[in-house]
Amino acid sequence: MRSEHMPRAVQLHTEVSGSGPVSVVLLHGLFGSASNLMSVARSLESHFTVVRMDLRNHGKSAHSDQMDIPVMAEDVIAAMDVLEMPCAHFLGHSLGGKVAMQVAITHPERVKRLIVADIAPVRYGRGHDAIITSLLALELRSLKNREQADQLLTKSVPEVAIRQFLLKNLMRDGKDGWAWRMNLPVIAELYDNLRDAPSAEPFDGPTLFIRGELSGYIRDENRAPMMRQFPNMYFETIANAGHWLHAEYPLIFNGLVNEFLRADGAA
Repeated sequence: MRSEHMPRAVQLHTEVSGSGPVSVVLLHGLFGSASNLMSVARSLESHFTVVRMDLRNHGKSAHSDQMDIPVMAEDVIAAMDVLEMPCAHFLGHSLGGKVAMQVAITHPERVKRLIVADIAPVRYGRGHDAIITSLLALELRSLKNREQADQLLTKSVPEVAIRQFLLKNLMRDGKDGWAWRMNLPVIAELYDNLRDAPSAEPFDGPTLFIRGELSGYIRDENRAPMMRQFPNMYFETIANAGHWLHAEYPLIFNGLVNEFLRADGAA
């Protein structure tokens, strides 16, 4: 529940598609936006109303100098209230998975079924320092184009797909300059808050964790805290997939999502 000391929710950018009687909220990961989950959204639209949200300080959502998992969960609840959505299924990837877990354990009455993609309810190490440092080091005012930015990031971010993903945040700022759409300074400053584990009472609703076999985000030792926090959990692994499992194997991922959300008449 909101305390008197909790920061106010900010307005989230939402994109709604489909027209099913039950809603599904999709939440993206760090440095991402609602567009990252288009494939799974399309796979759900024939049976559900799909609501993709940009998290605070990401995409087209409002910026704030406050950022942690609990307040980001409250943003989602506020957005649901605006949309007059009393409850929904939830799917979150990475950071979005943490926010979805926090929504479920603090507002269980708002969550029907929960899907968490390649993240566990644990505190993680500082795995994004090199990326954050490299993005902050880009001289945006003197940047000529995205191709130059891509070249400047090559040494610190050698994976082409990750560079392309990050540079989706780059937008024109006036005639000659560039700027980050995301609130990069605050994300960098408050990064430790985003490493925290979601915490509260256990959520006993149906929960599916989907792990990429080659990803290190969900380890065997994470099973115990997962089961404590989500006792009614199911677990799936996508073979040969990494952290971006929904993009690497969309047919398999989307199939697991649809099967779980439509099980036992859940839709």
